[in-house]
Amino acid sequence: MAERRHVHHGEMSDTVDGVDDEVRIDYKSTDQVRLKRNIGFISGSSFIVGSIIGSGIFISPKGVLREAQSVGFSMVVWAVGGLLSLLGALTYAELGTLIPKSGAEYPYLFEAMHPIVAYLFAWTKVVVTQPSSLAIVCLTFAEYVATFMDYCGSPQIPVKLIAALVILTICIINCYDTSLASSIQVIFTVAKLFALGIIVVGGIVRMAQGHLSVLQTGFKGTKSSPASVALAFYSAMWAYDLWNNLNYLTEELKNPFVNLPRANVFGILLVTVIYMLANISYFTVLTADELLKSDAVAVDWGKGVLGMAWFIIPISVLISTFGAANGVCFAGSRVVYCAAREGHLPEVLSYIHCKRFTPVLSIIFTCSIAMLMIIPSDVGGLIDFFSFASWIFYALTALALIILRFTRRNDHRPIKVFILIPVVFFLVSAFLVIAPIVQDPRIEILYALFFILGGLVLYFPFVCFKLDRGCFDCVTTVLQLICECAPSPYVPDDKEQSRDIIHPTQAT
Repeated sequence: MAERRHVHHGEMSDTVDGVDDEVRIDYKSTDQVRLKRNIGFISGSSFIVGSIIGSGIFISPKGVLREAQSVGFSMVVWAVGGLLSLLGALTYAELGTLIPKSGAEYPYLFEAMHPIVAYLFAWTKVVVTQPSSLAIVCLTFAEYVATFMDYCGSPQIPVKLIAALVILTICIINCYDTSLASSIQVIFTVAKLFALGIIVVGGIVRMAQGHLSVLQTGFKGTKSSPASVALAFYSAMWAYDLWNNLNYLTEELKNPFVNLPRANVFGILLVTVIYMLANISYFTVLTADELLKSDAVAVDWGKGVLGMAWFIIPISVLISTFGAANGVCFAGSRVVYCAAREGHLPEVLSYIHCKRFTPVLSIIFTCSIAMLMIIPSDVGGLIDFFSFASWIFYALTALALIILRFTRRNDHRPIKVFILIPVVFFLVSAFLVIAPIVQDPRIEILYALFFILGGLVLYFPFVCFKLDRGCFDCVTTVLQLICECAPSPYVPDDKEQSRDIIHPTQAT
């Protein structure tokens, strides 16, 4: 571990002069201040299912149908979206067991490619994609809260205030205790599955009653241009996004060699089945025009099926979006933590609370940027912005696995997928990036490219040449004292495996 220069200066002494006894920490113990393995198979599956099922299934059907222009093709998009997520999850399962570090794409790109690629991913994830994802989910939560209130005109200010309050609440929960955040994720996942079960059962009943006219329109009116196909997949994959959420938490996962691939596959298969049945249910109640005009698809479905009990649906959406926002915050803050640990962000952002063992500063940092992201009012624009930037790095991560098959061919792989899986995932991801640029370039895509490349402005002076020269040491010291946090070194893989990880051949 590199020499530290702040509260833990020099030889990592047992105490620090001038620091109150309550915040004196024995920095010689690497076990004392580090992330704990509190996530098992059930909570891990809940992070995947609970993060994926958020606002997407309640707002994305409209975006998919708008681009697909037919019921049949929109259902194909949802099915292929689930398959694509499964291919991605299998790709990430091999990467996560080969490189058992938190941060998902960040350590994989760091190992397989140049550190600058990992830096650009961290820059984009920290500044753009993860905060915008959290902002979108919380704005959806706030919009459904607004359905219970009577406002004159468009309630934009109250909606944004509610979204900000949700972000603040999630920030406090995640800073307080990792186990609490995990338990909340399990509880809210069960609740949202129950709510979606109502929609699925309602659709089955409607089909039994003969309400099949919309479904029978099939592929009539399908748009087949590459840009329309890509944008339809963007909306669907927004609903499937965070299928890789568990890879951000690898260092907090019990027995990752076993639980990571199992939870990934189980979670995505469950979500795909639920999404297909929920969309079928929507089309048994709403016509294509009604769905396109709807601002809250699930609420309109509830009014058509549940009558006076329609309010169950917005309450269910609130539960679903809150759970998803919790998962987004949990995972997103780990990217900040890992990048800061490698020196690609200010080192203090990787420090862990000495008593709570949570990365408090990375959580606060992530939530603060999300607060700024709720200012734009165009949620659809945010989704396009988010999706384009995300798929660039999904493609690069699939390419990273292919590269590692050659550069680390002799390394032990607890999970080794068929090579065509990452190849197909790479090709589809590349198509989703290139097609909209070629046929229908949009301003959001240009913004995404500017943000990604804009990270180089900070990379060369502060990461390569380290021009700060200790200018922020005083800020780091103050933050350590206020937040009671300390550095958290990464424990080498052999030590991890000997203490925490059960190899698949040892698992019963």
